[in-house]
Amino acid sequence: MYRLLRRGTIVAAILLFAFSALTPQQASRTQRIPQFENDEVKVWKSIVLPNAPLAMHRHEHPRVIVAMVGGAMKIVEQSGSSELHNWETGKAYWLPSNPPNQLHADVNAGNKPIEVMVVELKHEK
Repeated sequence: MYRLLRRGTIVAAILLFAFSALTPQQASRTQRIPQFENDEVKVWKSIVLPNAPLAMHRHEHPRVIVAMVGGAMKIVEQSGSSELHNWETGKAYWLPSNPPNQLHADVNAGNKPIEVMVVELKHEK
């Protein structure tokens, strides 16, 4: 019994160390975490840290943004123009598809991470 308990303690310590080692690395960068996808929608969670913008990209389809942890998100177009979105925690927002050949970057304009769940439609009706 003592050996089993000791082994369990060692395994728990190793797992705890492994998870604590991963957490700071994951928390230090902007992330896009896939959640769900089928023929109709693609869902992901984005965590956008201050001073760590998402790379230039575009959305071919409209999407709903649900702010899990809100904040001020600056959408910067490739042309240099920008608009500020103030997303409140717990609220949902509609964003249309991007025009053809128009890229943008998402920049967290605040000082705390922003977390959003993105539900992108795959087909416009």
